[in-house]
Amino acid sequence: MSTYILVPGMWIGAWAWQQVTAALRAEGHDVHPLTLTGVADRAHLLGPDVDLDTHVEDIVRLAEVEDLRDIVLVGHSYGGMPVSAAALRLRDRISSVVYVDSGPLPEGMSQLDAYGEATDATEDAMPVRSWDSEADPVLLADLDEAALELLRTRSTPHPLASVRQPLGARATSADFPTTLIACTFPRDQIDQMMAAGHPFFAALTEAEIAYLPTGHWPMLSRPKELAALLS
Repeated sequence: MSTYILVPGMWIGAWAWQQVTAALRAEGHDVHPLTLTGVADRAHLLGPDVDLDTHVEDIVRLAEVEDLRDIVLVGHSYGGMPVSAAALRLRDRISSVVYVDSGPLPEGMSQLDAYGEATDATEDAMPVRSWDSEADPVLLADLDEAALELLRTRSTPHPLASVRQPLGARATSADFPTTLIACTFPRDQIDQMMAAGHPFFAALTEAEIAYLPTGHWPMLSRPKELAALLS
């Protein structure tokens, strides 16, 4: 059986992994869904100093305090940023790294460098995105009304400093067995982007690629299928 640390993307916490966690535990795995500092049940810790380093430390401390080993370290969306850095610090404890519709950006690049500055951000936080499936049918694909309502009621602003801070040293697919679970990028587009050396995939040249066609939040849209790919 495997040990998992599940790291969510922006605005959501460990709660979003509930169905995936249950499915993996039902198979006997040891599963640790994580809420990053400043978000969800840790939203009271939000502040201008909660940066990418803070979120890397969240992952490292969980692994060390719980003495977790042979870890499958899973990062969804933004969660791939701290996961890729934490993996290097936890090198002796990691068995593999999985990116869920995510990946390690190049060193020196921030999340906002990749996706653009948010003009409506406050001093401390990125406001919660609109969970309007009609306005964004690609990223929000396959989310039923119950899942969308969960996202609307439970999402919280995300620490701005964490998405502004450039990524430092990080793991690539040459460092650990690595899997990319691609949801919103079709296979031919990934092949083209990798061939062109696109920064989204530059550190994943040796990764195994699994495809789960759905929206950007597969832990809510297709949790059983996601759990099966993780296991």
